[in-house]
Amino acid sequence: MLEESPFKGKTGLQRVWNALHYSLAGLHAAFTCEDAFRQEALLAVLLIPAAFFLPVTWVGRALMIASVLLVLIVELLNSAIEATVDRVSLDRHHLSKRAKDIGSAAVLLALINVVSVWGCVLLG
Repeated sequence: MLEESPFKGKTGLQRVWNALHYSLAGLHAAFTCEDAFRQEALLAVLLIPAAFFLPVTWVGRALMIASVLLVLIVELLNSAIEATVDRVSLDRHHLSKRAKDIGSAAVLLALINVVSVWGCVLLG
């Protein structure tokens, strides 16, 4: 039998409340410590309101906003991977590089997705 984390154990509304605080702490950490997240958050601050002013269908608008939010989600995961790799070791290792490069590639694909979705919706 595998041991559970000693940090687990809260259930119900207390778990939801704790999860909310952990999530807000994660967003704060990403915004204060990760340049790429700040840049992509700025992109989101510009593009999401713009989506509401463009003459597109509600489905198109939803796709446009979802594609931007996906970039933030992928960047958060990439930053978590990078922090974990650095926590394990700051030594150069080909597997550490691979993990970081793959995370970066995921962000690149999410950004390409934004351009593709916005282009398809706007150009019809």
